[in-house]
Amino acid sequence: MSHSKIALFIDGANLHATAKELGFEIDYRRLVGELESRGRLLRALYYTAINEDQDYSSIRPLIDWLDYNGYTVVTKATKEFIDASGPRKVKANMDIELTVDAMELAGYINEMILFSGDGDFRSLVEAVQRRGVRVTVISTIASQPPMIADELRRQADEFVDLAQLKLKFGRDPAERLGSAPDGSKRRDSTDTE
Repeated sequence: MSHSKIALFIDGANLHATAKELGFEIDYRRLVGELESRGRLLRALYYTAINEDQDYSSIRPLIDWLDYNGYTVVTKATKEFIDASGPRKVKANMDIELTVDAMELAGYINEMILFSGDGDFRSLVEAVQRRGVRVTVISTIASQPPMIADELRRQADEFVDLAQLKLKFGRDPAERLGSAPDGSKRRDSTDTE
């Protein structure tokens, strides 16, 4: 077993979109188990924006499940604004929060796993590498267009295509529609973004 100290950083919206594009969902329990087999998982961080104006958010069950199952969930309220062309837009960017946390943890880890294809993270990856941390980026080039920015893929020490990990911690979206052991509808909180 490796003595690697690992931190996992998940750009929630980006991972959700990537997995959806590939036709599967992430089993977050199996994901953590897979990483724990590679070394000591110091932190598993999940970043997502939530719309606090809605009575119910489809992401809330997932956030609660992650929070109770060892993940550190970092959320921020979405912001609405009117752009120059008139329509109302929603802004929900977690890049700064993820970057600050990664820089703070860089001195305590040897390996960073980043689930995101966002090219804005290229500078972060480079900065963390300068501190001696090996960075694995997980996204996909299997979609058209690819979900990962080329500059991020090139900067990473290792790029892993999410499509290759489907068997390790993916599941078919239909799985969550099964029934609970008592015959009632099963509600699995790991099935959304």
